[in-house]
Amino acid sequence: MFNFDYFNPTKILFGRDRLSELSCEIPSDGRIMLVYGQGSAVRSGLIDRIRDILGDRIVGEFFGIEANPRFNTLMEGVDRIDVCGADFLLAVGGGSVMDGTKFMALASQYEGDDLLSFLKSYSLGSCVETALPLGVVCTLPATGSEMNCGGVISHEDGKFYFSSPLVYPRFAFLDPTLTFTLPREQVANGVVDAFVHIIEGYVTKNVEARFQDRACEGLLRTLIEVGKKSMDNPEDYDARANLVWCSTMALNGMLAVGTPEDWRGHMLGHQLTASFGFDHGKSLAVVMPALWSVARDEKRAKILQFGERVFDIVGAASDEDETIDRIIDRLREFFESLEVKTSFSDYDMGQAEVEVILAGLAKYGQGDPSFNRCVLELAI
Repeated sequence: MFNFDYFNPTKILFGRDRLSELSCEIPSDGRIMLVYGQGSAVRSGLIDRIRDILGDRIVGEFFGIEANPRFNTLMEGVDRIDVCGADFLLAVGGGSVMDGTKFMALASQYEGDDLLSFLKSYSLGSCVETALPLGVVCTLPATGSEMNCGGVISHEDGKFYFSSPLVYPRFAFLDPTLTFTLPREQVANGVVDAFVHIIEGYVTKNVEARFQDRACEGLLRTLIEVGKKSMDNPEDYDARANLVWCSTMALNGMLAVGTPEDWRGHMLGHQLTASFGFDHGKSLAVVMPALWSVARDEKRAKILQFGERVFDIVGAASDEDETIDRIIDRLREFFESLEVKTSFSDYDMGQAEVEVILAGLAKYGQGDPSFNRCVLELAI
């Protein structure tokens, strides 16, 4: 196991009927700006409930953050912060809203005129020394953004990751009942996203990180158990509660400490989304089985361990490649069981679209071009 530091200051308030405690988590003299997406939080009545709880401490609202939040949209939000004089941001929504709010918390405190260049060079977190405090009311189990300090922002034909310890949420409300009205497709995408967050830190190399391995395996098996169940029975509180907590734990940093990580699947998936507007979960389901097949030699031991401990697949030592093929097939079957397709051809896409994705990856210097091509062509 490698040396590591671990720090996570986010307070979690988990469970049903906790929203009334929101007022206690924000300073009584706080000037709050609500940040939310494109209408679902309003239609569900959640925004009105929050307005009633916080009253005149809300000095402004910014809404309309799209899926895969865009730089230009968020800069409008930064202007809104200046106009209303907010000193605390409250994100109400899923990963896009949370990521966008983190970006605005940083960008609102930056005084230069080259913010976009820092974002595109993946160094945004290092150029800003202060940020507005923020909290979260999470309505979608998927990204884990509610308990980490990172985010992904879109601009033109690229998606750009940023990270700063300044934007850990001060608190996150995780009420599973707030997710009951999610569309079936969004729940499925969220299960895939959480699953891949875990395996990109787990299926790498063995460094004798036994606690991390067992924690990952437990979460993966839980997602397999409750993923489809939570889609079919959206108001099954226990199933949805387990899905919500698994999604948070998948990317709060604890699972990855002391271990190597491999985020090439997310890199490829992000470019697929940037180029063609793919849902993030769908992009990951397309690229991950192909990536494992291409990278089987470097990941061999951990793929076999994953197969045995998560899918209960044990093969003959004399034919590891056949066992790995079975494990990859089972991974595809799991994604397909969630009604998420696993190849470009399922979306009427082929070599022409692969070339567009490869051009986007090359434009922003993402990954090894030969490896990228092998994975994407195999995913056709």
